[in-house]
Order: sequence, then C-alpha cells, then structure tokens
Amino acid sequence: MRIIETTIPDVKILEPKVFGDDRGFFMESWNKAAFEDVSEDHQFVQDNHSKSQAGVLRGLHYQIVQPQGKLVRVVSGSVYDVVVDIRASSPSFGKWVGVELSGSNHRMLWVPPGFAHGFLCLENNTDFLYKCTDFYAPEHERSLLWSDPAIGIEWPLEKITPLLSSKDKDAPLLAEAELFS
Repeated sequence: MRIIETTIPDVKILEPKVFGDDRGFFMESWNKAAFEDVSEDHQFVQDNHSKSQAGVLRGLHYQIVQPQGKLVRVVSGSVYDVVVDIRASSPSFGKWVGVELSGSNHRMLWVPPGFAHGFLCLENNTDFLYKCTDFYAPEHERSLLWSDPAIGIEWPLEKITPLLSSKDKDAPLLAEAELFS
C-alpha cells in the first residue's frame, strides 16, 4: 500500500496495490499491519455503508465526544471527499484537504479523530464505505457548515446544486461550532 502525504500531516491518502486482468481485479482493502504505518493508535469498531445520488452533499460531520477516526473509500461511483481540522490547538486548525475517491481509482482517505468530514457525490448510485474507530453516538454528533467562507472549501460544484439534509443546511460556522481543544 502506498501512503500519500497531504497538506495536513495527520490526513493520509492510501493507494492499495490493485492486481487486475481481463477477469477483473483483486486488492486488499484493509490490512492491520499495513495500517500501522498510518496510525498505530487506532482500532476499528464499526463499518458503515451509504449510497447516494449525484449532487448529494453529506457533512461536515464529527462527534465531539467519542470522536471517530474514519478510513473512507468508494466502491462504486465517485465523491469529492473533504476533511477539516477542527482541533483548536492544531497548527492546521481550520485548514482542509479534499480528494476524489472513486470505485475506479481505489483510493482511501484516513480521517483522524478531531476532524470534520463530508463528501459531495459526483455520480448516481455511489457506494461509500467507511471504517470507524469509535461507535456512532447521535447525542454527540455535530455538524459544521459545508460552505463556511472562513474555511473556503473549493467544492467541485460546476452545474451542481448540492442536495443537503436540514441538519447540514443549518449547521454552524466554524467560529460558532463546538470544537476540539
């Protein structure tokens, strides 16, 4: 597995080795020993799967208690995946990383605890999978406004009006959000 650094040192892009021929392909989607090169301190306790249509924007989400690290990937379709550092004491506080994940590029993204996470679906019937380091706790879930100008995420929105949940439409700005210390 190839580990690609991003502009935020804790956020990593992972490219698995894909072995393919005219019959299809094989790849390891996760290997504990290989993942220790990314993060020794985390173990996964939950897997999630969402399916979305083109234009759906989910996020930016996080849990203020029981923060979740996430290893995210797309098995069918494509997304523009974004993470925002919301650790107030971090040198990269308020910075973001965005990467396209797709069923064809097989890339994965490591989202450490302490980051808000979201994605924009670029194709219909996109299957998005993610492993989590802690359990979902709805009482601790928070959102950050996806379009906060102070963060300045450059979403690929040409000819797309994002489809948002009411929770995501009404999320607070970074300046008003509950953050990690």
